Amino acid sequence: MNIYFPIGLIVVSNIFYHVCAKSSPAKMDPFALLALAYILCAVISTVLYFVTNPGENLVREFSYTNWTVIVMGLAIVGLEAGNIFMYRVGWNINTGYLLHSAIFAVALLVVGYLIYKEAITVNKILGVLICLAGIYFINK
Repeated sequence: MNIYFPIGLIVVSNIFYHVCAKSSPAKMDPFALLALAYILCAVISTVLYFVTNPGENLVREFSYTNWTVIVMGLAIVGLEAGNIFMYRVGWNINTGYLLHSAIFAVALLVVGYLIYKEAITVNKILGVLICLAGIYFINK
């Protein structure tokens, strides 16, 4: 796999995701929307599992489950609902995402340091300061 493929997939998928989250039907309950979207996700993921792992056993894969699957499920619902709510309360697509991404970048720097013992360098601190400056200017 090309080293840039995952980044491209994330970028393209995020663009479609945020356009859809911002354009979702205002009368539709966000959790009903998520339920339908995740039914589709489950079907697509199951098909892709069998396409990319011919002859493998999906039930066996489920036996490898640990706490991360549950927490990831909760986190994904929080992410999805938070984005839909963000747009429904009036955030613009070009500022809401930037704001939470900048805050998220700073938070991950701290998480990386505390949990994974990743180094905090001068460049990373400068990046945090730039993110904080960006948050200031986005909200002005």
